Amino acid sequence: MSQPSVSPIAPHPRRWVILAVVCLATLVVLVDNTVLNVAIPSLTEDLGAGTADVQWMINAYALVQSGLLLTAGSLADRYGRRRALLVGLALFGLGSTAAAFAQSSGQLIAARAGMGIGGALLMTTTLAVVVHVFQGAEVPKAIGIWGAVSSLGFAGGPLLGGVLLAHFWWGSIFLINVPVALLGLLAVARLLPESKDPSGRRPDVPGAVLSTVGMVGLVYAIISGPVDGWGSGGVLLSAAVGAAGLSGFVAWESRTPTPMLDLGFFRNRRFNGAVAGGILVAFGMAGSLFLLTQYLQLVLGYLPLQAALRMSPLALVIVALNLTGVGAKLLPRLGFAGAIALGMALLAGGLALIAELGGHGYPGLLAGLVLMGCGIAVANPAMAAAVMGAIPPERAGAGAGVQGTVTEFGGGLGVAVLGAVLGSRFAAGLPDGVPAGAARSLPEALAAAPGEAARAAVRDAFAHGLTSSQLIGAAAVLLGGLVSGALLLRAERGGPAAPAGAEREPEPAATP
Repeated sequence: MSQPSVSPIAPHPRRWVILAVVCLATLVVLVDNTVLNVAIPSLTEDLGAGTADVQWMINAYALVQSGLLLTAGSLADRYGRRRALLVGLALFGLGSTAAAFAQSSGQLIAARAGMGIGGALLMTTTLAVVVHVFQGAEVPKAIGIWGAVSSLGFAGGPLLGGVLLAHFWWGSIFLINVPVALLGLLAVARLLPESKDPSGRRPDVPGAVLSTVGMVGLVYAIISGPVDGWGSGGVLLSAAVGAAGLSGFVAWESRTPTPMLDLGFFRNRRFNGAVAGGILVAFGMAGSLFLLTQYLQLVLGYLPLQAALRMSPLALVIVALNLTGVGAKLLPRLGFAGAIALGMALLAGGLALIAELGGHGYPGLLAGLVLMGCGIAVANPAMAAAVMGAIPPERAGAGAGVQGTVTEFGGGLGVAVLGAVLGSRFAAGLPDGVPAGAARSLPEALAAAPGEAARAAVRDAFAHGLTSSQLIGAAAVLLGGLVSGALLLRAERGGPAAPAGAEREPEPAATP
């Protein structure tokens, strides 16, 4: 791919300060995806939460956020991204305050759902703002920094939670969001220009309802499947509702004159290649983190904070490479196809390395984490730039909604599929004397094992299950890289494919 030409539009004079503001908002949203995991013992004791309560405390946030991403992006385009960012920060701050001082499981679940609404607005709007205020060759670099902060937030949640819980009560993991939200509100109100779709499209209410029902049903099935069983009535019903909702969404969007998501985007090979790659990168990253945290705590015996520290090299490598602009520098040389294929090959290699060497101690696991971080740092900025570049600037919110939905769906799918592989391999490897029903968890199987030899065999079975899961994840990511790279290569050969933001017309925007 040739070096993108310089955009004729004057760059926004405060673009780097604006990037810092939106990255701060992105950080707190993604931290809250994982921060609650380390507080489960405290919540169980203080609020008297049962297993189902804890599951909903964790999942209410992700479920609401993933269900509303497409709708939130469309609303940001229609009513203004600055306005959507302000509303999102306000809802997120209020929800965090309510969560910090919740007196019951029900109150905390409701507060987390409210935070999910704010999180959906923030996740879609921040990326759309980045694409709006940056131009030309700076776009991939800015998206790389945004992606680095996203990765740091995702991986840093357990670490931050562990530090706070070591010194304060469980509500501190939510209360820390409040000053960040207030600072963000002041900064956005003062610095950010308004931008919106100048066509003044009517709100697509049926599309919003159908997409929300479809995504909530599908994500709920993915979340509940490993716990309740994939053949259970609730999971099957939720999957059916999700499939029906998404089918209805596609049918409606293809007919309405003002669609929330223009299905014509999916005729763009670059868009399809980036979406396919995004799903598989999220699949590998979320699935592997889910498996590795269990391996570090349940097999190697680390405490939650110790496990989080040992996982941190993954996020640190991504942040270091993206802040130094490695992905942005490689993109003009390799093109979208080359950058995404290389990144996903490195990610697959890291997963395979962990599968083969992780069982021999932390050094092998560390090498795999570093390789995974290199792959994600190369692939993610290229995928986000490809998605956003395939969509008109005035529909940037819708593009960011697709990007967020891809990440949430791929991550949930990775946890569900690799978790199911782990469960089946673990059950198949249990020694005689341990009932098959004990395969629901490693502690349960260890408690049912008759003697030390049987307990050692149970641990070996769990470790072998993790290895199989990681190898399947590596194969899926590698295959996805080949498919995504092929689609993008065909798109690049079919015509110019400059990164997002290169040579585009200015979008009408009101001043603050």
